[in-house]
Amino acid sequence: MLRACLLALLALAPVQALAEARVPSSQAEITLSFAPLVKQAAPAVVNIYASRVVQARSPFADDPLFGNLFRDFGTPRPRVQNSLGSGVILSEDGIVVSNYHVIGQATDIKVVLNDRREYSATVLLADEETDLAILKLDQATDMPFLTLRDSDTVEVGELVLAIGNPFGVGQTVSSGIVSGLARSGTATGNARGYFIQTDAPINPGNSGGALIDVAGRLIGVNTSILTRSGGSNGIGFAIPADMVAQFVRQARQGLTGFERPWAGILGQPVDAGLSEHLGLSTPGGVIIADLHPASPFAQAGLMPGDVITAVDGQPVNTPPEMIFRMSVVGIGEVAHVTRVRDGAMDEVEVTMIAPPDSPPRDATTLGNRDVLTGLSLARANPAVISELGLPLGSDGVVVTDPGPLGARIGLQPGDIIRAIGRDNIDAPSQVGPALRRAAPRILIEAQRGGQRLILRFRT
Repeated sequence: MLRACLLALLALAPVQALAEARVPSSQAEITLSFAPLVKQAAPAVVNIYASRVVQARSPFADDPLFGNLFRDFGTPRPRVQNSLGSGVILSEDGIVVSNYHVIGQATDIKVVLNDRREYSATVLLADEETDLAILKLDQATDMPFLTLRDSDTVEVGELVLAIGNPFGVGQTVSSGIVSGLARSGTATGNARGYFIQTDAPINPGNSGGALIDVAGRLIGVNTSILTRSGGSNGIGFAIPADMVAQFVRQARQGLTGFERPWAGILGQPVDAGLSEHLGLSTPGGVIIADLHPASPFAQAGLMPGDVITAVDGQPVNTPPEMIFRMSVVGIGEVAHVTRVRDGAMDEVEVTMIAPPDSPPRDATTLGNRDVLTGLSLARANPAVISELGLPLGSDGVVVTDPGPLGARIGLQPGDIIRAIGRDNIDAPSQVGPALRRAAPRILIEAQRGGQRLILRFRT
């Protein structure tokens, strides 16, 4: 009996030694323990403490009646607002990725490593829409880091670990699987686009942390959850590593804001009813409803009615998916777009470009002697349309900032001024003189979306 036990222990010894020596590479080894994987990856996941100074506002500030009444009542005092989250080191020289909502507008950022070393950090590049930010640790060298995995190789059902700092209790590891891919429009917060879904428990404070595979490679940055209680319900979302790689690339190029390619098209998903009408065998893709004349897709020969089914061989089924694929390709590169026209499929090369700032926007801000001091205006062009989220065919003079007086009479960013008094408005420079001619009783005709606005006021 004793001999049998010794033989059993000797048989287990190589397996135990293997588990302690390297990352598990088989299901049998993973069943033993995730510990070797965590030891490899955890040092590259950091805690981020961010603080920002915010100006206290009166509760009546936005009220049209009481805002003026209590304007000088009390002195608003600035206060310090703190946020807590996670981040991932991506290079030896201290490049860190996190979420925008963790560090957005922060005045002081402290990063704490797993071994309790602390570093100050500066923001290199941040984007609220994608909810990503790239930081640089000050005077950091020889940092532990994670490598990025091609997100397109990730499959549903893969084992993953989520590493972060939930609720500020300290670094925590949770396990699960990839439960979905190509999730778009489902994440909470400011993030928009394409996500990896996981059932690995993610809680507040995990934001910006790592979602890794069984080889210790980063496949995504944890960003949000769907929840009713505030805790994990098994539906979490991570921004794919391919998007993170593009952010790091632009940060190293010296950009401070993320530049995503401009499509210049209006499209919608192809559902079952639409696919039958178009003669497609299965639903899928994005049908083009309209194109801006300067759109790179128009320049490549695409037309309304064409269906885009893939970008660089990866299927796209919603406009956010298509924008994600374009963003991963990057501005200046060529994407191979698969389209279907009249039932025939072919491939078209489309050059990724930034929204053209042409014709010149002729940005204008009215001065202290003008009727609506502080009103900022620009000529509508693809860049302005993209910045303000205007309809694709917008033209004319656009309000970019109404200023305090413009806001008081009802103007908003994105409003298009068509006429002031008897003067039609075709250029930003015409607005100031037209206001002076129309005073003291001024009528502004504007357009907001598809609605016509009439604003009347006295100077």
